[in-house]
Amino acid sequence: MQPPRGALWLFASPLRLRAGVLLLALLALSAGAAWNFDTILKNAEQRYGNLGTAKTRIESWGRLIADSENLDEMAKLKAVNAFFNGALVFTDDRTVWHQEDYWATPVESLYKGAGDCEDYSIAKFVTLRRLGVASDKLRITYVKALQQNQAHMVLTYYASPTAEPLVLDNLIPQIKPASQRKDLLPVYAFNAEGLWLPGPGGGKRTGDSKKLSRWQDLLTKMRAEGLDLDETR
Repeated sequence: MQPPRGALWLFASPLRLRAGVLLLALLALSAGAAWNFDTILKNAEQRYGNLGTAKTRIESWGRLIADSENLDEMAKLKAVNAFFNGALVFTDDRTVWHQEDYWATPVESLYKGAGDCEDYSIAKFVTLRRLGVASDKLRITYVKALQQNQAHMVLTYYASPTAEPLVLDNLIPQIKPASQRKDLLPVYAFNAEGLWLPGPGGGKRTGDSKKLSRWQDLLTKMRAEGLDLDETR
């Protein structure tokens, strides 16, 4: 992917690369895939052994999905946001995975009980897509967290293309309109439809999604965990 111009340069290559590889995942995920949590747990136990308290977290994720399928979208947002903010402890990849940058599946994050801002956003996105929320309503959004003076990621939800987005974040657990999050400076966002620069009326679309290969490793891990992603192949 060609490096975007303008605001995208506020964060150097690691974040631009992360955005690029996530685009493929967003294209790959679709709502309605059948997930068998008995299989997911069995595969997790084969990989990790005794899951301990992680088993409860993964089972709770399954119940969240089952209990939320018939909710309206706002209720789904609240349920999913609250679940992952409560299930995961905000921890960087070096501590959790002993790597500078690790892309955890939702199962991996729930096994560890921890994740960084990307892991929260990805897990929320995946779960909301599973619950039928359209991709064009969801954007993975890179921001600068002004109080922490560091790059950060949140999930944003647009009820309509020009609506003010709602922010699903792990730093402040309440879902708030973007105008009430003065602590966040938007840099750019992306979903399956493309790249977006911040601005009024939903922002400005600045590029199309392009196929990038790095995320394939994550999709392979998700399939091995028992997530039915046959439609993504």
